[in-house]
This record gives sequence, C-alpha cells and structure tokens, in this order.
Amino acid sequence: MADESWLIKTLKQLNLTDNMKQKEGFSRLGYSKEEWESIAVFEKKAEEIGLDVRRDEAGNCIARWNGGEGDKPAVGIGSHLDTVKNGGGYDGVAGVLCSLAAVKSLKEEGFQPNSPIEVICFASEESSRFGVSTVGSKAMSGLLKPQQLEPIEDDDGITIKEAVENRGLSWEQLPGAERKKEELRQFVELHIEQGTRIEDAGKSFGVATAIACPTRLKIDIIGKSSHTGTTPMAKRQDALVAAAPIISFISERAGQLSEENDVPVVATTSMADVSPNKMTSIPGRVELGVDIRSVSDELKRGLAEEIETELEKLAKAYQVDITLRRLVDDNSVFLDEKVAETLKETGEQLGFDCLVMESGAGHDVMNMASRWPTGLIFIPCRDGLSHHPDEHASENDLQMGVEILKQYLKNETKIPS
Repeated sequence: MADESWLIKTLKQLNLTDNMKQKEGFSRLGYSKEEWESIAVFEKKAEEIGLDVRRDEAGNCIARWNGGEGDKPAVGIGSHLDTVKNGGGYDGVAGVLCSLAAVKSLKEEGFQPNSPIEVICFASEESSRFGVSTVGSKAMSGLLKPQQLEPIEDDDGITIKEAVENRGLSWEQLPGAERKKEELRQFVELHIEQGTRIEDAGKSFGVATAIACPTRLKIDIIGKSSHTGTTPMAKRQDALVAAAPIISFISERAGQLSEENDVPVVATTSMADVSPNKMTSIPGRVELGVDIRSVSDELKRGLAEEIETELEKLAKAYQVDITLRRLVDDNSVFLDEKVAETLKETGEQLGFDCLVMESGAGHDVMNMASRWPTGLIFIPCRDGLSHHPDEHASENDLQMGVEILKQYLKNETKIPS
C-alpha cells in the first residue's frame, strides 16, 4: 500500500482517528475535551509548517504567517473542528485542513507573501451541545453577548459558562476575543457543500454569495386528551389531527414558492412533541418546531405569515387552541461580491467549473462578514450527506480546495512587481 498523502494523514489526525469509517461518527462537541484535543493537533501541525500560533480569549486558535510587514492587515482563511453528536469528519475539518495545506504548499514553494496570512480555527461552531452556534466567530466579530448565554445548559446540566471555564478560559474575558477591523483585510472559509447542487449542476466547486439565516417558529396546539376507545369521533379535539395539515402545508407551500421564484425557500417541520404520547390517549397537545430558510427575507417572512393565517383556520376547523411564537428571525447575510467573484475566477483559471450559489446553512463566515469582506467556497460531499457518520469528501475534491485557496492567497498577498 502506498504511503498516505499529508492531506489524508492530517485529516485523520485532526479527527483523532486512524480510520475515517466510524460507525458512530465523531462527537467533538463545543468546548469539550475532544474538541480541545483536535485543536491541539491543529496547533502542532501549524507549528510544524512554521506558523506562529496563539489562542484567543474564546478559545479560537490563530496560526499566523508573518509575511511582509507584520502590522499589515492579514488575509484570513479557516473553519472549525468541532462536530455535532455522531457527526462526520469533514464538516469544518475540511476547511481547516485545506487552509493548512494551502499555506504549507506555498511555504514549500518558497512563496513570500507581502502581508500576513492567518489560518483560523474557530471554537464551538456547532449548536449541537448548547443550542448556540458559532460562538468563537461571534466573539471574534464582536457579536457575542455572554450575559445572555450564561445560564444555557447542555443535556448533562453543564452551563456554557462552566464548559468554557473547564477548558481553562475565563468567561468574563470572552469579549477580549473581539478583533479590530484593521487586523484583518478579508476572510475566506472553505466548507463541504452539505447538499448536491454542485454535482447536480455538473460543476466542480461552489462559491456562495449569501447565507440563508433562519426564521424559526414554535407552534403550540392545545386540544383535549381523552380515551381513544370511548370518545366519539365527532366530539374529539385531537391536537395531532390538527397538526397534520399544517405540516403538509409548510412543506407544500415552500415547494410552490421555490418553483415560483428565482430564489428558493426551504421550510421544515423538524420537531414534534406529542402529549401524552400513549397508545390509548387522544393527543391533547402537540408542539411543533419549524425552520424556514431563504436568502430572500421577504420570502421566508411571507411564508411565516401564511403559516400563521393557516393556523387560524385550523384552530376553528378542529376546535383547538393554537399559538405561534417566532423564536428566531434573522436577516440573511450577503457576502462580499468582489471576494466571491475573485474566488470564482481563481478556481476557473485553474480549470475548475464554478457554481454561484447561496448557502442554506450557517457558517462562521456569516459572523466575520459583519466586520470584514468575506467569501465562502464549497467543495462537493458524497450524496450531499452531512452531520452524519457517512459524510465524505474525496481526496481529489479536498486537493481542489487546497489549490483554489493556495492560488487565492498567492494572488491576494503577492509582492507587486
């Protein structure tokens, strides 16, 4: 068997494994011991290729190549190493891996940048542990509000404050991770697509122009629980029966809107809690969680309003009480047009075909975009599978990502002739 490439060997090391095929996947939750072990591997690898490494107050790890004059704004690239529970080994990792590999290759070629380059590994990107996403990049961008997060607990009753401090950080000093605008010139993130649009379009890679941040709804349907065998059909107030039409409406209406508009909208009833949830009891209460996403804020909020109108009709038709709350209603994030165009041109000049697209999932880059020009590159992932043990990106696609990042860095930091 031929020796593994540096890319695949490092992929495994960052995932703390010698075999990427793990039945239970990888579980490196935010601010866990496992995440910190993975970041320690990143630190070691960055130091091996000659980068200066530091941790900030939020636990983000910054590996810096002090090219040119050290006080110039840096060009940043990177992603994260934490995962969801039983997730895959490429979401986040691919971006960190390809970023390191691009810098390693530039150094081996003897390239001398005229400004600093940073590979940034963000802490706690996933919301799997605390229900709060992108903690590290929020802190770096000045968007974190620690006082609002302090009481939030994971499933084991550990607060996010305790988890942060268990990693040797100070909760009170988290805001110190915020960076000044002049410290960075731009930031680019590489990520697996988490879908099949690149493949379906017959393209090689994607460049995102916007990130579809969610509108999330909580629907509470209150009927009346009674015995399934003794309650006549005409006298029932079945909360689950009332819930069924709204679940279908949400899916079907999102599909219609996507067909009718140039910009897609996706909507999912992704959570359902039925009570009392017993075989012999008519459901008296149903709670639904709904996630709506589109880069058109008008479309997603319009759908939320249509859902509210439909709920009013269903409440009357099924003699139940229905309340709706908007848990989240974030504006979409639009990325820098110039950076996107440059990334597209860079990849195409290397012979790769680009799909210009939007991102339906959130990433660290959306926080960085609040302060710096940012870009987002997607590489394909097999069958669009993500947050799953079978998540996979081919070595060829990883290497393509390396080449695009490498050429982009070279173009952005070359010494003028």
